[in-house]
Amino acid sequence: MGKETGFLELDRQDRVYGPVDERLKNYKEFVIPLKPDVLKGQASRCMNCGVPHCHTGCPVNNIIPDWNHLVYEDDFRNALEVLHSTNNFPEFTGRICPAPCEAACTLNIIDEPVTIKSIECAIVDKGWAEGWITPKIPAKKSGKSVAVVGSGPAGLACAQQLARAGHSVTVFEKNDRVGGLMRYGIPDFKMEKHLINRRAAQMEAEGVSFKTSTEVGVNVSITSLKDNYDAIVFAGGAEDARKLGIPGSELPGVRLAMEFLTQQNKRNAGDDELRAAPRGSLTATGKNVIVIGGGDTGSDCVGTSNRQGAKSVVQLEIMPKPPEHEDKGMSWPFWPLKLRTSSSHQEGVDREWAVLTKRVVGDNDVKGLECVRVEWKDGKMQEIAGSEFTLEADLILLAMGFVGPKKAGMLDQAAVELDARGNVKADTLAYQTSDEKIWACGDMRRGQSLVVWAIREGRQCARSVDLALMGESELPR
Repeated sequence: MGKETGFLELDRQDRVYGPVDERLKNYKEFVIPLKPDVLKGQASRCMNCGVPHCHTGCPVNNIIPDWNHLVYEDDFRNALEVLHSTNNFPEFTGRICPAPCEAACTLNIIDEPVTIKSIECAIVDKGWAEGWITPKIPAKKSGKSVAVVGSGPAGLACAQQLARAGHSVTVFEKNDRVGGLMRYGIPDFKMEKHLINRRAAQMEAEGVSFKTSTEVGVNVSITSLKDNYDAIVFAGGAEDARKLGIPGSELPGVRLAMEFLTQQNKRNAGDDELRAAPRGSLTATGKNVIVIGGGDTGSDCVGTSNRQGAKSVVQLEIMPKPPEHEDKGMSWPFWPLKLRTSSSHQEGVDREWAVLTKRVVGDNDVKGLECVRVEWKDGKMQEIAGSEFTLEADLILLAMGFVGPKKAGMLDQAAVELDARGNVKADTLAYQTSDEKIWACGDMRRGQSLVVWAIREGRQCARSVDLALMGESELPR
């Protein structure tokens, strides 16, 4: 390592956020990058530990100590090469990944992990700024064609790897723009969408063809894909949202988080209201908003509601409040269960834990939400007698996760085998489904997960497809 005593000399210093009152006025990113000298110092803190658990903490197995060392040496161009060797889209993960690599960092034992995520983001942002990131056009074509269904991170990673292997790749996307959940589910204030556009342009130059507003199973049949392509990859995500099965949940003021977030992202992209909100405008302006679900999607609803001018925002979670600090001896180097407060939470929200919803109050419009507090014993939930309460509400957003991929259309036509959870059945070696011509990766195969896991699966699936088509593959796994 360039400076083996760096972690002894410097404390952890990470990126900071812009002022709350300023960032609530728009949907722009507000993370302030580290200055070059500070970034170099933070990279020097990588401590040359005997077993770098950050490698295995990272789903794409980023070679983190190597590019930390290169940043310390001010060799960003080679750092970018090392970073891209395992991750197609580090500008995505450098913004929206929860950084399990930092949880696995040896210095996290003392709550001072290396600022891996910030360094990763700085490397790739500099690469784009300097013009180092260009299309990688294959020297020769294979003569094989692949259809990739879905343009989220799994589909994009798979398509880019296959195109670089020389295959003719077509990505089918049912929405009007590529990006999947990253495009319409993640708010612009977390990741601006020009980042996706830039990568899509690079991929087009590499030979990838994008067919948007084209839903496989509706506009294009599985039979047609089988007739026209040598291989098919299902990377359509897990879009079947968990429903709220309580009285009153059918009222028009109870809506899915993805519909709410998608509408705002479309407005930000310049769409008029008819195109952004075909079912009618869904906004939090002047309303008492309740977000059901304590995860990232719920947090995104909180941030978006505050930017739209909500009167109040309450976020409910059915699980008990996690501890503020994990037991390192029990959890490290694995991802710990602990209280996590997002930038959206810091902008204003009342968070409630161990709350079960019972009934939506209202006739034609939502007026409130009846709830009861619960306790958890031996993994079982019990209602606490006499703890019932009612929250005032005009809009209830459901952010309770996803139960798997949608079955109607593509999956019904393909008739591939599903696993016990309703996901497309395929292992993590071959990624091949019960149909020998169809592969599956990302959330459609593993269930709802992280962008970084989707990228990993897309890359590994691409190698499997390449191997099946050509008998050998030089693509990394």
